[in-house]
Formats: sequence, C-alpha cells, structure tokens
Amino acid sequence: MANHKSALKRIRANEAKRLRNRFYLKTTRTFEKKLRKTTDKAQAIELLSKVTAMLDKLAKKNVIHKNKASNHKSKLAKYVNSLA
Repeated sequence: MANHKSALKRIRANEAKRLRNRFYLKTTRTFEKKLRKTTDKAQAIELLSKVTAMLDKLAKKNVIHKNKASNHKSKLAKYVNSLA
C-alpha cells in the first residue's frame, strides 16, 4: 500500500485516466464498426472524418500508438474509396 499522500493521489488519478482512456477507445472502435457497416458513400465519408479525428486524438494522447492510428485510418480510407 502507498505510504505518501502524493502516491495515493497518483493512484486515484491513474484510475480516472484509465477509465477515460477506455471510454474513448471503446467509442472510437464503435464508430469504426459503424463505418465498416455503412454502404452509403456520402455517409461513409462523413463518418470517416469523425473517426479520423478520433484516432488522431487517441494517438496524440498516447492511448494508441501513432502508427496504429495511421494503419486504421489507411484501411478505413481504402474501404470508403472502394464504395460505389
């Protein structure tokens, strides 16, 4: 168990950040799935910009690695471009 006030505070802060990061990551994954299910190109383009922004934000805050964000964005853009 932690012996210092600052260590106790750090434990609380880390837990809050962990939950927040999980929420943002889960929300982004949900939007990615929604985008993959979309067959309408106009709606897919709109969703792609939202998902891209979400992935960039996650990478910026080090929730996911920047290369992972790039890979996801690339694959999603490829999918949107393949829609008729």
